[in-house]
Amino acid sequence: MNLILLVWNYLKSKPLNTVLNIVLLALGIAVITVLLLFNKQLEEKISSNAKGIDLVVGAKGSPLQLILCSIFHIDFPTGNINLKEAERIAKSRLIKGAIPLALGDSYQAYRIVGTNKSYAELYDAELVQGAWWDGEMETTIGANVAEALKFRVGDQFKSTHGLTLGGHAHEEKQFVVKGILKRTNTVLDNLILTSVESIWHVHEEHNEMEEQNIKSDIDSTFIPSRLVASHPEGDSTKEITSLLIQYRSPMAAIQLPRFINGQSSLQAASPAFETARLFSILGVGVDILMGFAYVLIFISALSIFIALYNSLKERRYDLAIMRSMGASRSKLFISMLLEGGTLTFFGSIIGVLLAHGILIVLGVMVEETRKAGISGIVFYSEEWIILAGSLFLGVLCAFIPALQAYRTDISKVLSGN
Repeated sequence: MNLILLVWNYLKSKPLNTVLNIVLLALGIAVITVLLLFNKQLEEKISSNAKGIDLVVGAKGSPLQLILCSIFHIDFPTGNINLKEAERIAKSRLIKGAIPLALGDSYQAYRIVGTNKSYAELYDAELVQGAWWDGEMETTIGANVAEALKFRVGDQFKSTHGLTLGGHAHEEKQFVVKGILKRTNTVLDNLILTSVESIWHVHEEHNEMEEQNIKSDIDSTFIPSRLVASHPEGDSTKEITSLLIQYRSPMAAIQLPRFINGQSSLQAASPAFETARLFSILGVGVDILMGFAYVLIFISALSIFIALYNSLKERRYDLAIMRSMGASRSKLFISMLLEGGTLTFFGSIIGVLLAHGILIVLGVMVEETRKAGISGIVFYSEEWIILAGSLFLGVLCAFIPALQAYRTDISKVLSGN
């Protein structure tokens, strides 16, 4: 007697119930798998993007906004800080290294970052074409930027103010692409790197034009945050957006943030603390979705149990005939367990594939998902645990009906009692 063929025929005999049970379980498994893939990849991206950065120093404001802007480049700056004040902090004996960032402009929603080559070294960046930026208005671009914008070495473009499409274009000067980076699977893939001096140069000309426009129509002109302030000649007029700091010793983690926040006009934000706070905020929504997934799985398990129990009642005569033809009690027991296991096997496999398919579609259709580096073609060992758990659930749901089948009394069933 082929038990697998027998179970398959039983499932085919009630296609509506079979499909419903598989779909309910698949949806629950899909939600759990999507959350697993999203959380794991998000944690990996946060870890890789914040690698080597112990502290971020910037203008007073929201520390979380400062971290999101300066490390993950998904928010607007809290403001600019005076270069001399930033240099004073960078010379502290507690600091091993400090990397300046000058932000404010973008091209086609890809952020232009004024910095030095130490920033690229944080992510072990390597060139795939061309060279590193050197002079003013030269750029080295990330892999995603080159792929999305079809840029090649030697191409030129004009930056726009802000991070969104449709910002004011800086028509005076054009950036030139000097090199393209290898893919690093970090935020660097979505950035256009240039020198801090290039950012200053663009905004110096932009601010001169603004000042002329203000004289004629002060009410109709929007003035963005300047990277070059209007101070008397001889004072420091240069500004940057933030400093990325590496500690020299563990003592710096205790002393430096307190000193910066209490003794200067700047603020210091810890990437580790702020990202943990971000996860706690996101955790509420994740917990709600996870709870919804568990409800779906519970409903699916209950549905499988009811289906198998009712099926047992309808098949008592068939089981008795099978026993009379030589089938053992253990075969009937195993056949019911196989039926429950088969339902959950297909449901879990479809659910996992559905989850990966959803992320693949999002990566193609939603640009933010692609920029974040969330992929549907990544698999984790935890998915095997999900599959094993769903199979165990199916066997558990089928245990009572299987036990009833094992205890079937041939004489009573055939006699109609």
